[in-house]
Amino acid sequence: MVICADTSFLFSLYGNDVHTSRALKWVKSHRTALTLTSLGEYELGNALRFAEFRKRIAVGEAALFWAQFEADRSSRRLVIQVCNLAEVVDEAKRLSVTYTLTGGHRGFDVLHVASALMIKATHFLTFDENQKKLAKAEGLKVVF
Repeated sequence: MVICADTSFLFSLYGNDVHTSRALKWVKSHRTALTLTSLGEYELGNALRFAEFRKRIAVGEAALFWAQFEADRSSRRLVIQVCNLAEVVDEAKRLSVTYTLTGGHRGFDVLHVASALMIKATHFLTFDENQKKLAKAEGLKVVF
C-alpha cells in the first residue's frame, strides 16, 4: 500500500488551517509512512512560505513547520519518491485532456494526481474537493 499525500493534506498536517485536527488525527491513527514526490515537497515549502508572506501564519512559523516536516522525513514517517518529471508531465497531459474540460481541474492538482499514479499510489490524501474527484476517477482510494 502506497499512501500519497497531496499539498492540501500536508499543509494541514504541518501548517495550521481548518483541517489540521483531522490530518493529525488520521496520522496518529495510521502508522504507515506517507509518500510524496519532490513536486509535493517543493509545493509544501512554497505554500508555507507563501502563507507566512500573506500573514496566514506568524513570522517564523514557515521555518518551524518545515523543520517538523524534515524531522518526519528523517524518521521515515515521510518518504520522498523521486519520479521522472517528463513522465509525470506526460501523464498530466493525459489527465488534463480527459478530465479538465468537464471537471475544471487546476494544473498543480493534475500534476499531483499524475505523480501519485506514476509512483503507483493506492491511496490519496487530500482536502481539495475537486482534486478528490480526479483522483477517484483514476482509481485512487481517496481517504477524506
